Amino acid sequence: MSNNVLAVGSPWSAFSGPNLGYVMEQYDLYLQSPEEVDPELIALFQQFGAPIVEEEGYVATEGVSAQPGNMTKVFAAVQLADAIRSYGHLAADLYPLKDRKLDTTKIDLNYYGLTDADLSAMPASLFFTITPVNVSNGKQAIEFLRSIYTDKIGFEYSHVDDKNERDWIQSKIESGSLKQNLTTEEKKAILERLTRIEDFEKFIHKTFVGQKRFSIEGLDTLVILFDELVKLADEEKMNQLQIGMAHRGRLNVLTHVVNKPYDMMFADFAHVPNDYFLPEDGSLEITKGWTGDVKYHMGATHTKKSGLKVKLAYNPSHLEVVSPVVTGSTRAAQEDTSKPGYPTYDPKKALAVLVHGDAAFAGEGIVQETFNYANTKGFSTGGSVHIISNNMIGFTTEHYDSRSTRYSSDVAKGYGIPVVHVNADDPEAVTNVARFAFEYRQIFGKDILIDLIGYRRFGHNETDDPTVTNPLTYLIVSKHPTVRALYGEKLTNEGIVTAEDVAKLDQEIYGVMQASYDHVKQVGEEKGHHLDIEMPDAVKNSIPAFNTSVPKEDLLQINNELLGWPENFEPQSKLAKILNKRVEAVETGKIDWGHAETLAFAATLRDGNPIRITGQDAERGTFSQRHLVLHDKNSGAEFVPLHNISGSKATFAVHNSPLTETAIVGFEYGYNLEHNKSLTLWEGQFGDFANMAQVMFDNFISAARSKWGQKTGLVILLPTGMEGQGPEHSSARIERYLQSSAENNWIVANCSNAGNYFHLLRRQAKMLETDAIRPLVVGTPKSLLRHPLAAASIEDLSEGAFQEVIEQPGLGKNAKKVERILIGSGRVTIDLAEHVKDGEGFENTHILRVEQLYPFPSEKLSEIISRYPNAKEIRWVQEEPKNQGPWKYALEYLLDLAEGKKVKYVGRPEMSSTSEGDADSHKIAQAKVIEDAFA
Repeated sequence: MSNNVLAVGSPWSAFSGPNLGYVMEQYDLYLQSPEEVDPELIALFQQFGAPIVEEEGYVATEGVSAQPGNMTKVFAAVQLADAIRSYGHLAADLYPLKDRKLDTTKIDLNYYGLTDADLSAMPASLFFTITPVNVSNGKQAIEFLRSIYTDKIGFEYSHVDDKNERDWIQSKIESGSLKQNLTTEEKKAILERLTRIEDFEKFIHKTFVGQKRFSIEGLDTLVILFDELVKLADEEKMNQLQIGMAHRGRLNVLTHVVNKPYDMMFADFAHVPNDYFLPEDGSLEITKGWTGDVKYHMGATHTKKSGLKVKLAYNPSHLEVVSPVVTGSTRAAQEDTSKPGYPTYDPKKALAVLVHGDAAFAGEGIVQETFNYANTKGFSTGGSVHIISNNMIGFTTEHYDSRSTRYSSDVAKGYGIPVVHVNADDPEAVTNVARFAFEYRQIFGKDILIDLIGYRRFGHNETDDPTVTNPLTYLIVSKHPTVRALYGEKLTNEGIVTAEDVAKLDQEIYGVMQASYDHVKQVGEEKGHHLDIEMPDAVKNSIPAFNTSVPKEDLLQINNELLGWPENFEPQSKLAKILNKRVEAVETGKIDWGHAETLAFAATLRDGNPIRITGQDAERGTFSQRHLVLHDKNSGAEFVPLHNISGSKATFAVHNSPLTETAIVGFEYGYNLEHNKSLTLWEGQFGDFANMAQVMFDNFISAARSKWGQKTGLVILLPTGMEGQGPEHSSARIERYLQSSAENNWIVANCSNAGNYFHLLRRQAKMLETDAIRPLVVGTPKSLLRHPLAAASIEDLSEGAFQEVIEQPGLGKNAKKVERILIGSGRVTIDLAEHVKDGEGFENTHILRVEQLYPFPSEKLSEIISRYPNAKEIRWVQEEPKNQGPWKYALEYLLDLAEGKKVKYVGRPEMSSTSEGDADSHKIAQAKVIEDAFA
């Protein structure tokens, strides 16, 4: 009893006379010597406190007989009611195929030593705060609870910590609102909907034989669930409802929830361009890339007449990875970023609905990551509605091989999220569950989970034969009626429709689909079956030139404003000194990395672009270089200098993120998709931490535009540099991003100078909201953050621009003497610069720093190299091992540029690890790289 939700009302009101006196004596004993008290009583005392009657002088008129022996029965009855509330779901009618053994053990009278007569002698008030109508004694109370908790809906909420939430949930359940009868018109509408859902699948199955569609059949009521959520969001005047789901049932949701016309969907199967059938009223928005994707990965946006946008996110088959993308996009839709300060956040503006497969929900760690940030300041969306589209099987894997828990939903309980299981063959129960979940989200601002339990009528796809691996299940499935058939029969029995009505509706809707397909065939014959989608010119062309400089007087003003804090605000003394040195840095030309970044942010806010930056230590910076949020050393109060820049026209948000990469990168990608005017940045604590988010780079960030036509300008900051900190804190694995570089899909940079970084950020902000927009991956430094040779002057910021290639100052002055050209990128080029100092004695050498690796600056390098006619050798210098880093990527370009010159690699040999494991070994290896560069 101690860990469960007991009856809302106190049991003490059921006692009177000697019984009440006895219980009070036992409570006194419990306070003195609890070991002498019956454990059952201890549990009651712990839950309900002292046995007192709330109204003074009240004597219960419905008390049990005044014999102490009967109290054991009362305690048992309370336990039984508690067990029904907590474990009723184990005996509930949740499984359409009825192929799971139900557990009634904990809700049987015999288990508690009770009889019907015992319960009949007890008052109903023992079990309820507000006694239901027609319930007058304990027997009727228990029967009522069983009817509520073991029907087609199962509830798990005893794990919810907040008592107000538990009480609200319990009152909603026991008030009967989840068994609310629908109107006749609502029932007819559901039957019509189920007919469309089923006929859509049947039509495709018959017309496009052998084509994959990942049918919804067995979980048809997922659409009914969506219908209700969309209706409720519309009634609440929300701006957006965003959906994330994998491929199963996706085509049906696209068609019936996002209103993609039948013509467009059938055109996809018939290989006729669906653009011919796009609604002319602009209610449907789709985007396409030039390489494209399979139809069950595509998304769309439908705008209802009310203005509500219903969005289905574009998503690859990597099941769960879309959840953070959708929550990030939803957060962006909830924010107003038009004024300085943090954004104004209104969770009632938009709702995220996340659909999960049962095997994936239990098996994929990103589910936990998404739950973990759901209530944090920077990543909350005011509650997502999660739906497990539960067909009780993985690809071919049975549940007992799929997880170690009873339900696939069990992971959610660790986060205090209520779980509602519902039988997918009961569309009315599904409708009521949708209403309950939406209301809970609106009231409590928390996630809630609906476990929609059905089955899968066919195999993993329609070409798969499931009887090979799951013969018993599919023997049952083959004999099980569809939900449309079951519901048609139900309404016929209720006298709402006739069997003829049901058959006629089926024929009419199937006929509509046939007419749509006939239209598609006709248009295909008239207009052709192919429509080229070309890469946009803005992507084909080189990166546009932007003026990224900021007038010197503006920079000086910004710099002073950044160093002003409230009168009573006292930052930590050491930090105050560091920040105050930024006045001197502007004068002496020693603007370091963090300083240049903050100035770039401030200037961008003045331009009107909101900024959002997150990461595990984004506020301070992993290397204590940033300090965007200051803390009062006495009170801990926070102050953000960037919120106080004169002329700022937009918000600035910085948030430390949970120790999560995959979900947070996905969140920021989604945020920037929705709000691509925002300069959105994610920073890895160390660059190689992005390994954990590889799926987001591979499936979304690098290819979203070519596959789906979706544009993002997300910035990825990856600290990198071989500095003796061991394999996992050295290389950002820049080669992985270069391997995926093609079709101008993103920019990969590895800057060696704070001023160049300033202009790179400014250029990225200028590209937002243009067709040239693309992501930016930046290898950022560690030791170079404060290195004098990486510092910038104010003139660099006020007069300069981003340089794809930087020539080493002091070298290359006498063009005829240069015999070799060293080319590198990032931190190693500063090591080379330290070696040559002012250039004296190195007249035969020139050094070029490649600041932008992709697109590779061949034209600029060619122009520089052509100035040195006597150069015989080009050496690529890198700190990473030979099989890693940019070398193999750059080699092809270098060979084109060499024009007969020798091209040589200088760096570490091939290694399985990214670096040496200790500082001493690193120093030796790094010294050898520099020595070999000049040998």
